[in-house]
Amino acid sequence: MSGILYFVPTPIGNLEDMTFRAVKVLKEVDYILCEDTRTSGFLLKHYEISKPLKSYHLHNEHNMTEKVINDLENGQTIAIITDAGTPGISDPGYLLAKACADKDLEMICLPGATAFVPALVVSGLPNHDFYFAGFLPQKKGRQTKLKQLAEEKKTIILYESPHKINTTLEQIKEFFGDETKVSLSREISKKFEETKRGNIDELIAFSKSKTLKGEIVLIVNNSL
Repeated sequence: MSGILYFVPTPIGNLEDMTFRAVKVLKEVDYILCEDTRTSGFLLKHYEISKPLKSYHLHNEHNMTEKVINDLENGQTIAIITDAGTPGISDPGYLLAKACADKDLEMICLPGATAFVPALVVSGLPNHDFYFAGFLPQKKGRQTKLKQLAEEKKTIILYESPHKINTTLEQIKEFFGDETKVSLSREISKKFEETKRGNIDELIAFSKSKTLKGEIVLIVNNSL
């Protein structure tokens, strides 16, 4: 019989966000795929999990996917984790999920930590209909993507890094308009977790007034 591939979310900051089920699964699989063996090694040590770690990241996922599929077909049970959050959500995992689906192999994704859900809930913006856009293109296609998103009547979810946040907020004002409502959440689940809500000009002023650190989630709505 074929094995099972488990997508296991890991904490995005607070180690207490690891679920009992996630720990149990990681202790039972044959081996664990991870982005960075050092980062994941620290997590596994904390939870006294001693399973082989194999690197699976953006630079080797094409080569590794075939081997993982072969191992699953030979009955091995495997988990994939990332440095933080749910695999496949703006992190490696999609190619492996597609390959498993193509082969009709069993996959189970555990519920758990994902940065955009807490940010969306506390934004105070409509969350019944939203568009998850993840990271914007770095250069090519960035303006085209922003124009497309500005036409959406849904709440938009974006991920952004601290060194690009000022530029991105200015571009949101340019493409979405002066009346756009924005919620900015950073350091979710960590000691210095912070959320700032307001119109786009207020968020631009806030961002420029201090040096923001940590991964950032933007919740954007220009249809209110």
